[in-house]
Amino acid sequence: MERLIAAEHDAEMKQAYSEMLQGCVQNPNERIWYAVWYIELKNSPRTIVGDFCFKGLNADGMVEIGYGLYDGCCGRGYMTEALEAVCKWAVLQPRVKRIEAETAPENNASRRVLFRVGFMPTGAIGEEGPRFVFLSTPNN
Repeated sequence: MERLIAAEHDAEMKQAYSEMLQGCVQNPNERIWYAVWYIELKNSPRTIVGDFCFKGLNADGMVEIGYGLYDGCCGRGYMTEALEAVCKWAVLQPRVKRIEAETAPENNASRRVLFRVGFMPTGAIGEEGPRFVFLSTPNN
């Protein structure tokens, strides 16, 4: 995680990664809820197209997910597939009651991914924009 922080040029992402590292250090038994997870192509191992992270699991059982694709990797369904899989996994974890996400209002691609995966708007506005809650996967 320290290498990731050192290599990051965006100040907001550097701060986010630093907060995740702090969460891992303070909650070593809960580090899966603070770690960065890379998205690797199934048919091309070691080809990383993006990443996602949880932003801690709170006392009410809510976990927020953040995600992003790397340049040149958008529009291919990678994030929809990854987010759907990780949300299915997360809701099976004993303490998770709900998954939330937020995205900038102008980020239409991210909003489409959230809707495809089964997120719905909560009506609340977070730091980055409108908040969404995972209700279910559309295929279930």
